[in-house]
Amino acid sequence: MEVHVDPRPNNVFADIGFPPEESAHLVIRADLMLMIDRTIQARGLTQKEAAKLLHVTQPRISDLVCGRIDRFGIDTLVEMLTRLGAEVTLKVKKPAQVA
Repeated sequence: MEVHVDPRPNNVFADIGFPPEESAHLVIRADLMLMIDRTIQARGLTQKEAAKLLHVTQPRISDLVCGRIDRFGIDTLVEMLTRLGAEVTLKVKKPAQVA
């Protein structure tokens, strides 16, 4: 399982007015949440089963699958993915050279 996070200059969060630093953070969190949700669905887990596996409550899983991004930090999402057996890596690109 591989997650490729690439904050793009024209991401939806930037498009609706978030500053670049915050929009990059939101893109990462959204991508991690999507991967968790897709993994839960692919395994056919109920929210209760997923909660037990991820060591959280069922309402916490509900928040995740409903996309309540403000309730999750990157650290928590990485822990959840790790509990699902994913190997989480981060790829950072060098900024473009300024002429």
